[in-house]
Amino acid sequence: MTPFPRCTPRTQAALGLVLCVVLAWPPLRHALEASMWRHMVLQFPLLMAAGALLAAALPPRARGAVARWNAHGIAGLVGVAVVLGVLMVPRVLDLALRDGTIEAVKGAALVLAGAALRLSWRAAGLVVQGFFLGNMLPMTAVVGQLYIDAPLRLCNAYLLDDQARLGQWLIALAVLLALGWLAQVGWWVVRREGAALLPHEA
Repeated sequence: MTPFPRCTPRTQAALGLVLCVVLAWPPLRHALEASMWRHMVLQFPLLMAAGALLAAALPPRARGAVARWNAHGIAGLVGVAVVLGVLMVPRVLDLALRDGTIEAVKGAALVLAGAALRLSWRAAGLVVQGFFLGNMLPMTAVVGQLYIDAPLRLCNAYLLDDQARLGQWLIALAVLLALGWLAQVGWWVVRREGAALLPHEA
């Protein structure tokens, strides 16, 4: 995954750093975290986008070391899945709102997850990508349905209607990501088949 592919790596890293600083600005951070759905559906992806942009600054030697450790993108995608799975736990959201240390760890984990996702996605290929999404997206939809169906507040910091709204967002997001990836796969297959049908040059 390459955000802003026409930007130089230095520009991408600068944008990532600016995004981190902006998201850490207390008024914006409090505005995002004031709503449960904004906390998870806006702040989480924005922090991951910042990490993906910062990953552009990795020098070739560091990329090579990561690639050796992250064969086929598996280790990186597992790390992303663990980070997102833990941060979907309502208790963790409550703790992040009350404890500055946990809030900082949450932010750092999401930035690292974004970097790992960028460094792993293309290396993973369609099979590993499908396995990753086949685990993450159903889990996201199930968590969303639990948020909708729960008769009591799961996060003390948020109201029940906000919790239900988050559940609707998570289900919609899981469906949209699944459709987007399937469309990408379909485009890739059509492109490959089209290239195979072209007459070969003598």
